[in-house]
Amino acid sequence: MVTIKNGDIIAIHYTGTLEDGQVFDSSLERDEPLRFTMGDDELVPGLEKELLGMAVGETKRVHVAVNEAYGEWMEDLIRDFPRELFPNNVDLEPGMKFFISQEEDETLSATITEVNGDVITLDANHPLAGENLIFDVEILEIVPDSD
Repeated sequence: MVTIKNGDIIAIHYTGTLEDGQVFDSSLERDEPLRFTMGDDELVPGLEKELLGMAVGETKRVHVAVNEAYGEWMEDLIRDFPRELFPNNVDLEPGMKFFISQEEDETLSATITEVNGDVITLDANHPLAGENLIFDVEILEIVPDSD
């Protein structure tokens, strides 16, 4: 029986929920499995490590703690910026997302949380920061690493 190992290309169906049962993402709702290369850090670490050794057709419920998901929510990732740094032709509203250029060609996604005159408040925490996550996963396909 072929089981998942690093380097394999995997296809899974999954549903991700919060501890209160709220669904935050599901490949089933899109009717399209998630495909990824195991070990390439494409998934939250706590989920990826639990898939190692599974086989096609297996299902599993995986509980992922905050520190193995998107980390703790951090107050220092909320910052105020002057309105002049944003495009003039855009009406800024809470909930809008922007990408902030960081050092070394990194970009950070941030969401407007408040517009107060000429001051715009951005939150760069991941939307799931501070949350324990639950994934119900089914392994659909394993393409073994050819190396």
